[in-house]
Amino acid sequence: MCETCGCGSTDSAKAITDPEDFKKRVLEAIDVIRPQLQMDGGDIVLIEAKDTGEVLVQLQGACSGCPHAMTTLKMGVERYMKEQIPEVTNVENVE
Repeated sequence: MCETCGCGSTDSAKAITDPEDFKKRVLEAIDVIRPQLQMDGGDIVLIEAKDTGEVLVQLQGACSGCPHAMTTLKMGVERYMKEQIPEVTNVENVE
């Protein structure tokens, strides 16, 4: 259970000790995800990788107006990033 808010989450993000390395790994993850989005006419751009583990991205092209964008973001992008980068706590789209 999350000790911070009691939400029941068992996720325990690791502390970010090297922000530049964190950003590099986030960019590498985006490079893996990007071709799948581009196949559907969309794209993804990193806006900011915060030292809190929050990642801000911008979905572009077909993804920006897609009614399934939030599902893609949370169930696709965020899930993949959390699997690959334990420090990632959240991925948000910024318009």
